[in-house]
Amino acid sequence: MVERALSAKTCPTAPGRTGAALNQLIERFPAFKRRLDWFIDRRPDVTEGVSCMRTLGAAGRRIFSVIAPARLRRVLETMLDEKEFLSPHGIRALAASHRERPFELRVNGDVHQVAYEPAESSTGLFGGNSNWRGPVWFPVNFLIIESLQKFHRYLGDGFQVELPTGSGHLATLEEVAAELSRRLSHIFLLDGDGRRPAFGEVRLFQEDPHFRDLLLFHEYFHGDTGAGLGASHQTGWTGLVAKLLQQSGE
Repeated sequence: MVERALSAKTCPTAPGRTGAALNQLIERFPAFKRRLDWFIDRRPDVTEGVSCMRTLGAAGRRIFSVIAPARLRRVLETMLDEKEFLSPHGIRALAASHRERPFELRVNGDVHQVAYEPAESSTGLFGGNSNWRGPVWFPVNFLIIESLQKFHRYLGDGFQVELPTGSGHLATLEEVAAELSRRLSHIFLLDGDGRRPAFGEVRLFQEDPHFRDLLLFHEYFHGDTGAGLGASHQTGWTGLVAKLLQQSGE
């Protein structure tokens, strides 16, 4: 396991039987291998800041990533902090800590702020009903889950992080991906009170037997409550919940 990004000279291959098979696969694409080796050997100024492309991980796998494991650990420390990005319903688009401490930029005497806004935008930008400053968006969360699953296949069970941060509970990246998937899926599932977070405070959908099982695919979701926001027909990306439910078995 690589705990820091390594240059080509300190990043050797260590093929086992599976690693040898992988190297044989790469040999089938000589043009790609030639360019890969040239890049690793000639551009340490670039490769020293990314994950090593020669060190084999679990089952002899390689990884092509701009983030090395040591940096991944630091990223996840903040991302999995419930006071920052981790909400009960997935990863927020902006850390909740900016609710009390907005980011400020001073330009020509004017102060511009970016604060945590878990629901609709407080400004008319982007039509006023779209907001990347706090809500949970399915496309980003789905990509995070897939990336964690791929990192786990490379790093294996030995790479663990706190989930949530500060809890003392260690989890593999596969388990982190599963927990994020669970939180996203539960936006649509009935909770212990028979309510679906996605329906928010809309009594018609929460209580009426003719509507309570008619699920909507909202554009994004409240960063604290999970209530559906924006357009309600975004099957193009919120429909990804079906894939999460399928792989979790819920």
